[in-house]
Amino acid sequence: MIRTDCSLWAALLLALGCTCCVSSPSWAEWDWEVTPASEQALRRGLDWLDENQTDEGNWGSNDLGLVSMGMLAFLADGHFPGRGKYGDTVESSLDYVLDQGKPSGLLNIAQERRDMYNHGLSTFVLGQAHGMTGDKRINETLDKALKLIAYAQCEDGGWDYIAHRQQRGHDLSLAVMQAKALRSAVDSGLDVPPEVVELALQSVREHYTPKGVSRTAPESDQQKVPGQFTYTKGGGSGTVAMAAAGVVCLQEFGQYDDWRIPKNMDIIAEHIKKNTKNPPNRNGQLPFDAYTLYYVGQALYQVGDPYWEECYPLLRDYLIKSQRINPDKPSEHGRWEAGGHVSGGPGELYGTSVACFILAMPNRYLPILQEGKIESVRQQFSKQPD
Repeated sequence: MIRTDCSLWAALLLALGCTCCVSSPSWAEWDWEVTPASEQALRRGLDWLDENQTDEGNWGSNDLGLVSMGMLAFLADGHFPGRGKYGDTVESSLDYVLDQGKPSGLLNIAQERRDMYNHGLSTFVLGQAHGMTGDKRINETLDKALKLIAYAQCEDGGWDYIAHRQQRGHDLSLAVMQAKALRSAVDSGLDVPPEVVELALQSVREHYTPKGVSRTAPESDQQKVPGQFTYTKGGGSGTVAMAAAGVVCLQEFGQYDDWRIPKNMDIIAEHIKKNTKNPPNRNGQLPFDAYTLYYVGQALYQVGDPYWEECYPLLRDYLIKSQRINPDKPSEHGRWEAGGHVSGGPGELYGTSVACFILAMPNRYLPILQEGKIESVRQQFSKQPD
């Protein structure tokens, strides 16, 4: 495993308590979070993933990130590899991902420009699986994967599409995937170098763009005006996905009080309310594309109320109403489509996996959904830029 001599991480693991193996059932914390209709929709979605998985365990996709997302849908609802109704399905997808790991630690068998997308997603999910099951088969692959993330970090704290160290990272979408992978490892009892996280946080904050003042203006001036996280550091596309990605990065490493969080959460909440006004009738569409929805849901959950209580039911009920229902056609019954740039079979896998993940979040089975705000994380990474 990646080791450091920093006592912080020992303290952090103590604070995390029993995240190394989740053996007892979890449940929604509040009655309003889960409804009979949402439970039924989740079950239909998992049944679709179960029935449409290929013999190889990869749903016909060579994108390890998408395969891992399929596995995550089951883990999020508390289903373990080799156990219970979906045990064979979860184990098959886990075996596929583990078998594809390269000697370098890279978890990507698609084109080279998919390196850090697939690697980040797969490493995150393997970390969650390790934390839930304690499966020793995961150790070596996960350890190598984490070392590669540290190795491939660019000099400015970001990451590029290709798994090589360079001077500058490409964009925030890559940083958030590696941030989640690193935090997932910590939740599972593995060590990561604090300097990697500190540099990543610096890079994430550099993706924040205020409106009406310079990005280099004093923070006291930036706080007075609107702003949000953007795709690139130069003030590129300010999408909902990037707003959520920036929030998730800060939350993962204890920056709970960062003033940028509410500014971005207000943007996210506004778009959720707008996008969920008129849910489509059983056409399989998501309220956002799957990539955006994946991070929007996590941002809501991590920041908590009032955003979680106000907006989560809107997402949940939209997914219930948009899910495809066709009992006579197993290839359609219970699925969603990803939207965005992912279509066909991969889009169905991606969309259904993300929708199931969102519906299962209130159950809090995943280690990353259990620990809440950890003071030791806050203390270590509390430094704000000058």
